[in-house]
Amino acid sequence: MEKSRKALPPQVRVWVEARKRHRLSHVHVQMTRELGPNPGKLGKISNDRQEPWKAPLPQFIEHLSLKRFGREQPRVVTPAEKWEGSAAARKPARNAVATNACGDQGGLGLP
Repeated sequence: MEKSRKALPPQVRVWVEARKRHRLSHVHVQMTRELGPNPGKLGKISNDRQEPWKAPLPQFIEHLSLKRFGREQPRVVTPAEKWEGSAAARKPARNAVATNACGDQGGLGLP
């Protein structure tokens, strides 16, 4: 278990820890990630026991997702542990595009 946690990149590991800390499902983590808040700041939003006027965090995330995107759940749900694979697959393509763009400009921008 510890070995697989070390293998995750820090950006993904933060989301996995936030999921465990706030007892969120994979769906809620993905919706939150699409909305864009910092996963370290979810504790401020998830304070419904001390502040009873706040909605529980999963319900609040669903409300914000419905309000912004017009749907209650994402179309495709991907667990956080598999995010790194998709990003790693896109990286060589991004690098090739960037290399070709720099090669067309003449390197340092000199004529």
